Amino acid sequence: MKIRSILAELLLFSASCLVPMAQAATYTNSIGMELQNIAPGSFFMGSCLYSRADKERDNQLEEQGLAPQGPTCPAQVPEDKHALEEEAPQHEVHISKGFQIGVYEVTLGQFKRFLATLNEEERGKRTTEAFKNANIHGDEAAVVAVSWEDAQAFIAWLNQKEGGENYRLPTEAEWEYAARAGSKTRYFWGDTLEKASEYAWFNMEHADLRIWFPEGTFNKKENFPHPVGLKKANSWGLYDMAGNVWEWVNDRYSTTYYQNSPKQDPTGPEKGTARCFRGGSWYGSARSLRSAYRGLNIPTHRSDSLGFRVVREIR
Repeated sequence: MKIRSILAELLLFSASCLVPMAQAATYTNSIGMELQNIAPGSFFMGSCLYSRADKERDNQLEEQGLAPQGPTCPAQVPEDKHALEEEAPQHEVHISKGFQIGVYEVTLGQFKRFLATLNEEERGKRTTEAFKNANIHGDEAAVVAVSWEDAQAFIAWLNQKEGGENYRLPTEAEWEYAARAGSKTRYFWGDTLEKASEYAWFNMEHADLRIWFPEGTFNKKENFPHPVGLKKANSWGLYDMAGNVWEWVNDRYSTTYYQNSPKQDPTGPEKGTARCFRGGSWYGSARSLRSAYRGLNIPTHRSDSLGFRVVREIR
């Protein structure tokens, strides 16, 4: 009986210890940003596609009398007919260090705190008429009409405020790793679109509305940046990783980068003008909600469907 009592006490103690560990998975900083711990690990980046490079390889094999290999799909998933060349080849990537990533996209309210610290001239450069017109949906909405350079300025301010240099934009690899949340499917919820509206705000005018609203109940436009976190999260607790607003990442863009990118902690090409963004948006089609989809533009570009979320390094 005494042994049973001791075991029971140990079990109770262990259970009590599990609660704070689970609560500690999310970190909240001084401006109310919630960040989720992401453990190191490996995943398959990009899409299964019979790419031009695959076809050239197979042509050479056939000329040598050898059997063609078909699409490069190490994740052993069906070929994605919607995939683009720049998403190929699908390849394994290892994220060697854990990090924290925003549970939500950066909100207008959080961005306003940065703007309030700027002098009138610097603030005026960012609060253009386009910025004001795009950001009329409340402080809890994802901030939009911010360039890659604006995002970097916000991050520099946040690092100064928090002390240190821990905050930055995610790399493309970190973003896709966090978005997939262990999935190998086209979308982080699966391979089909039936559940898309449960997880993402996107432009349903670009799709067949009958998929989501068979009774014809969809009778209003929702084409604007929404308050964050209204849809379902992915399995790692991250909201709006598909849809709502595009999200700048740190990497430069290259259509051929995946052909020679390092297996561990890729950070994008060393040269190039354009920067990448990910995730789809309220303006984008359902196709752009795929976890592997890549967007690009120059770092000064601003759009009413383009925002960002941040990563915090764990030191």
